[in-house]
Amino acid sequence: MEASTGVVDRDEVRVSTLELFFDLVFVFTITQLTALLVHDPNGTSLGQIALMLTAIWWMYGAFAWLTNAVPPDRTALRLPLLAGMAAFFAIDLTIPTAFSADGVVFASGYLAVILIHTALYTQSATWSVASVWSFARMNLVAAALILAGAIIGDAWQYVLWGLAIPIFAITPALVPEDSGWIRPSHFVERHGLVVIVALGESVVAVGIGASGLEITGELLLVAVLGLALSAELWWVYFGGDDEEAEGALLEMRPTRREFIAANAAYYWAHLLLLLGIVCAAAALEHAIGHAFDSLDFALALALGGGTAVYLLGHALFRLFLGLPFRPWRGLAAVLALATIPLGTEASALAQLAVLVAVLGLCLVAEGAPTRGEARAPVQTPVRS
Repeated sequence: MEASTGVVDRDEVRVSTLELFFDLVFVFTITQLTALLVHDPNGTSLGQIALMLTAIWWMYGAFAWLTNAVPPDRTALRLPLLAGMAAFFAIDLTIPTAFSADGVVFASGYLAVILIHTALYTQSATWSVASVWSFARMNLVAAALILAGAIIGDAWQYVLWGLAIPIFAITPALVPEDSGWIRPSHFVERHGLVVIVALGESVVAVGIGASGLEITGELLLVAVLGLALSAELWWVYFGGDDEEAEGALLEMRPTRREFIAANAAYYWAHLLLLLGIVCAAAALEHAIGHAFDSLDFALALALGGGTAVYLLGHALFRLFLGLPFRPWRGLAAVLALATIPLGTEASALAQLAVLVAVLGLCLVAEGAPTRGEARAPVQTPVRS
């Protein structure tokens, strides 16, 4: 059944400078998560990163939905948004020790973020209090689980934090169909900026890895290849796909099914994009000073596997929005995983060079017209 509103809000708004300022906190989020994996490249750290990023991205993405519905155009809205920014910053400060000494601080900051988000959402002209409560109550349950896990500690922290993940999955299905809908242009731009911020961390990681090292040809080569990999990942997302995504959102209507699809595309698929960037950035930070050394399996997996996870996330993003599959990118994901033995048996430079080459070749092949397309005549539009 179609929502009672029956239409998509076409009154587009631009991403505000306050939202851009807000995104600076997410730079620190990605930096902290990357540093954690660089310091301890193992399965435990990866599990902690996955749990923390899943929770943080749920509410960070929720603020993108919020500012889409409630543009921060007056002081009464801007001040609480800045308070939410401060709460996110407190969360980020605890990332290195969230599973040891500072889990309660993490959870308390997370609860503050939820309360601010809920209060601001009630100011929306299109979302009723009942609609806001439909997701706010589930967010509070997730926060309670994270807080309980932090208080109990040990293995229970992993269990209780993990139990919050199903809540993120079922919450969109609880939102009433007569709730407000998104402004597609702002929504796509807002999430694109977050991806840019995250990709910027992969560039920063190369700079951090090079800090204090002598500038040699070897270092410059790895740095350029690292930048090339970041540029290719940028191309995957921004080489026209963002425009296709906006078109797909414009075609959607505010039914529960399409609300769930939009949420899946911009939460779950983007979660994989961000996780892939974190993993690849951690490997690049290590590789810059150890170009001709073989990588531990964990770091080789982070480089090749992180790229593959990013490509998988983008494939799911297109799938959830009803956009066609890009087979060359599927091949690139498989080949990215195939580079892992190069890192463990040869060197970081060898794996990175082959990874950049195969992803670049796949993107070139994808952009080349097929024979049928090359012969297709140009049609003149018929004017009515």
